[in-house]
Amino acid sequence: MAEKLALPLLLPNPPITPLLPDFFNPNPSSPPRAASNRRIPRSTHRLSVQGQQILQTLIHPSFDSNRFPEIFPLLFQQHTSSESLSWDILGIIKGLGFNRKFDLALSVFDWVRSRDDLVSLLNGSVIAVIVSILGRTGRVSHAASLLHNLESDGVEVDVYGYTSLITAYANNKRFKEALKVFSEMKQVGCEPNLITYNAILNVYGKMGMPWTKIIALVQDMKYQGLAPDLCTYNTLISCCRAGSLYEEALDIFEEIKLAGYKPDAVTYNALLDVYGKSRQPKEAMEVLREMESNGFCSSIVTYNSLVSAYVRGGLLEDALELKTQMVEKGIRPDVYTYTTLLSGFVNARKDEFAMEIFEEMRAAGCKPNICTFNALIKMHGDRGKFEEVEKVFKEIKVCECSPDIVTWNTLLAVFGQNGLDSEVSEVFEEMKRAGVMPERDTFNTLISAYGRCGSFDQALTAYKRMLEAGVTPDLSTYNAVLVALARGGLWDQSEKVLTEMKDGGCKPNEVTYCSLLNAYANGKEFERMNALAEEIYSGSIKTHAVLLKTLVLLNSKAGLIAEAEHAFLEFRKRRILPDTTTLNAMLSMYGRKKMLSKSIEILNYMYESGLTPSLTSYNSLMHMYSRSENFQKSEQVLRELMEKGIEPDIFSYNIVIYAYCRNGMMEEAKRILEEMKDPAPVPDVVTYNTLIAAYAADSMFVEAIDVARYMIKQGCKPSQSTYNTIVDWYCKLNLRDEACNFVKDLGNLEPHVSEEEKSRLVERIARKWSQVG
Repeated sequence: MAEKLALPLLLPNPPITPLLPDFFNPNPSSPPRAASNRRIPRSTHRLSVQGQQILQTLIHPSFDSNRFPEIFPLLFQQHTSSESLSWDILGIIKGLGFNRKFDLALSVFDWVRSRDDLVSLLNGSVIAVIVSILGRTGRVSHAASLLHNLESDGVEVDVYGYTSLITAYANNKRFKEALKVFSEMKQVGCEPNLITYNAILNVYGKMGMPWTKIIALVQDMKYQGLAPDLCTYNTLISCCRAGSLYEEALDIFEEIKLAGYKPDAVTYNALLDVYGKSRQPKEAMEVLREMESNGFCSSIVTYNSLVSAYVRGGLLEDALELKTQMVEKGIRPDVYTYTTLLSGFVNARKDEFAMEIFEEMRAAGCKPNICTFNALIKMHGDRGKFEEVEKVFKEIKVCECSPDIVTWNTLLAVFGQNGLDSEVSEVFEEMKRAGVMPERDTFNTLISAYGRCGSFDQALTAYKRMLEAGVTPDLSTYNAVLVALARGGLWDQSEKVLTEMKDGGCKPNEVTYCSLLNAYANGKEFERMNALAEEIYSGSIKTHAVLLKTLVLLNSKAGLIAEAEHAFLEFRKRRILPDTTTLNAMLSMYGRKKMLSKSIEILNYMYESGLTPSLTSYNSLMHMYSRSENFQKSEQVLRELMEKGIEPDIFSYNIVIYAYCRNGMMEEAKRILEEMKDPAPVPDVVTYNTLIAAYAADSMFVEAIDVARYMIKQGCKPSQSTYNTIVDWYCKLNLRDEACNFVKDLGNLEPHVSEEEKSRLVERIARKWSQVG
């Protein structure tokens, strides 16, 4: 993982050992070490006796920092050479930093800097370490000012000072400023070294830079005569995570071996992380086996990547089994493990299992973090349980967590999914008022939210604001914009975004092209859709099962039989088994076209492929039969699915009722209606309207009105179609007075009917009567 990769800081002047990985306590929020646990980094072992004594005094818990001015000058009383003095200054600063005495380390640096006769001792090593300390303590702006002031005072800042500042900016997520430092150091003639390039690659990965730009940076590095090392390759693999570029990650993994390096634990964990993000659980397990066969023990990081891979792949039971394996190997699941599982069950809409994971997490003494709470917010928000969302917010405070950018992004997403565009805008404004700056994920979420709400102009505006803010779009950004535009059928703007995407060096994937196909279909641009389909069939665009599925669904919905069949045949040509949804689309299309033999052919193909017909499959068959001469077979299909243990839905019953009503068999229709009792689906307005229309068409207005009265009594509110059907048939049969009397007495039928509804019906009668006349 990019954020886990340690960039070794090699310091010159004098040529000392690299900074150790544990130079600083990795957890800045943890309390200082007790006196008995004080340690000295190996790089300080060359301290003089006087230097060691002063360092021990400064790091002692009882030391009063006010005594610093009288203690530190003692270092300079017995030194005879500037070289040994330089070693002591560097060693003391590193030792103080190692023991989290950051302010004292800065005091050492400032004291030396304030002496004109000693400022020459501030070599590149000392400057690099002090910049690292400032970065680790969140004072990166101070570090930048320090380098600027040193240069103004004539002190040379070398490549290690700049590289430390780049790393400090990166660790504080100020990626643009890190890139600016990289540009400035080259402008002043300070050539980046391998460590610098590795740091910038790390920044590129965290920014989700397009793969073409990442490769261009590597080429520039090689042009400077710098060969990649294992850290470079590990960072490159991590860069593949943002775009789910698992094929590219595997290529780099193979290149490591060709370059003569042996993959280490960081390599394997980075590759596992990419596979996890890319939903490739099987490949991830192969990496684990190779990792363990090469003598690397799996760790919590390893298993968390594997759990992520299985969860993203929808294999939740396997993910739970991995958790069991962790425990058996003595690896205790952490907050990341539990939160990943929790999120997986939330996304699968298995709320009960999600809450079991949450309770298990607490019982194990694992404290939830903000990511855990964000998953719970998503769960309740997706279900529209906004009171529960409020409770989670209160619990965040109780657990001493603070809402982060993901919290706000989650709120934007859940309001967007519920079609609450005004709330989306309010949350975004509240987020800015809270001082939280929107990041790329925020804009991605905002674009998606507006798209789901049908606010296509606002989605585009959010995209433009993102560009104006200097935030680099990634694959998710472009896909979010394209999905939003596709919903509105805005194919021309979709094509422009696709061009921007390619020009920006971002590689389109199957989601990109699916969105473009949907944009063409919703915009009725079927010729363009077919042209894009030909590129997919020819291999110009990498053929993916989801693209073929999309083509089948779109063409079948549009009734384009030949085009749908072409896409369906591509499945067989490529030996890809279509899923039930794809087959149902074909079945529905053939059913609408009354192509019985083709429908039976699809149904048989389902059985032969080992797929189980779903309720949708049976409903499609029933719908086809309901409009044929064999309309009674629709009820036979209904009985068949019930015998198979499949619960019919309201659509199933409505189809059979329609079949009988259409053929004047009202007693049979009423019989099916009687079946619609608990636990069967309750009749809806479509059920009753079907019966009313059949009675009215046979001039049986008393019966039609009785049905309307019954539906109202059952708590089903009539729709405009309910009354339209009755008055329309009165007019068709030249019964204008009866139609007017029906409207006049409508209050007796529905006491709460509005005057606006009565006026609408009166106008409709006048219009229909004029047409009849």
